[in-house]
Amino acid sequence: MKGIIIKNASELVTCRGKGPKHGKDMSDIGIIQNGCVVIENDTIADVGTNDILKNYDLKRYEVFDASNKAVLPGFIDSHTHFIFGGYRADEFSWRLRGDSYMSIMERGGGITSTVRATRNTSLDEFIETGKKRLDKFLAMGVTTVEGKSGYGLDRDTEIRQLEAMKKLNEIHSMDVVPTFLGPHSVLPEYKGREDEFIDYMIEVMKFVTENNLAEFADIFCEKNVFSVEQSKKFLSEAKKLGLNLKIHADEMYRLGGTELAVEIGCTSADHLLQASDEAIRMLSESETVATLLPATAFCLKESYAKGRQMIDSGCAVALATDFNPGSCFTNSIPLIISLAALYMNMSIEEIVNALTINAAAALKRSNITGSIEKGKKADIIVLEYPSVHFLPYNAGVNIVEMVIKNGKIVKEN
Repeated sequence: MKGIIIKNASELVTCRGKGPKHGKDMSDIGIIQNGCVVIENDTIADVGTNDILKNYDLKRYEVFDASNKAVLPGFIDSHTHFIFGGYRADEFSWRLRGDSYMSIMERGGGITSTVRATRNTSLDEFIETGKKRLDKFLAMGVTTVEGKSGYGLDRDTEIRQLEAMKKLNEIHSMDVVPTFLGPHSVLPEYKGREDEFIDYMIEVMKFVTENNLAEFADIFCEKNVFSVEQSKKFLSEAKKLGLNLKIHADEMYRLGGTELAVEIGCTSADHLLQASDEAIRMLSESETVATLLPATAFCLKESYAKGRQMIDSGCAVALATDFNPGSCFTNSIPLIISLAALYMNMSIEEIVNALTINAAAALKRSNITGSIEKGKKADIIVLEYPSVHFLPYNAGVNIVEMVIKNGKIVKEN
């Protein structure tokens, strides 16, 4: 099989450096003018200016001229819920008329509604719809996706969701990183018995780990869902079982989930719309990645997480879509970029790092992907324009022209 060479890139955006990048370091995306990348098999073999071409026999390579184009690491979506059954378009209309997300959830809508549909979805159906959704992610330039369970809230369905992700990781070019989110909500029959439900999900998690169905464990730490104490118990057990940790924290109410994330050593703390100044200070002194989900705030008409303050305080920030059937039914990376730039006051350099090397760090993969560096996975995208500054400028539009995943071209316009 021939290798691949991309030459003459107007901007070769490497995002090089140790991930996650914190604070001011997020402004450095390691641009090489007239850049060149050499790919052999599934790995980046060399990176530099066009001067490195003299070291290679071009006849052995498929050569692409990236003149007037920017070349970047593949985007990484480190927080999604892409395996589910059913849809909740009606709830979006209810929110438009003024109903809150939590009020819909408390009367049997929200996650509970998706649970009913998901329990009635077969493994084959999960795989079929999951493949279509991954294709759409890939077209946006995403080369690695995290996916959560959490719409079964029972043993069989949670496991079926994770089995679907495992199969998709095998058959699809996308890398799928599975997360067990058993404690995603409290079903009506468990109201007042949340501690019992946590114990039940810990037992399910033991089966999950025994069968290598997940890399991460996650919990929805929120008022009227799971308390800080319950979240700590679940995540502590997950840690003992060898899983990496994530947490949905301080989304609707300031509960203290962000502080717990730092205390217990979560790889990432996600949402963080209500995170306190003290929580942000604690994050800035930790290796926990703040994964912000601006499209969710947008769809819920809520205030955005304090991305600017977090970066200025020295935090490591990642961005993700939160693609799900309820609060955020979008997998649009262009939308995420526009919202982060316009409403969270992040620079394009910070946004690019947040969607690449820091997102990789949020999945404990920054040593193998998330940047264009020698020895890393050849996950690379080419834009149709000469600079990353076209990403927010061409607002809401997908400008990814080519996607290379594991050294193979999987999308080409």
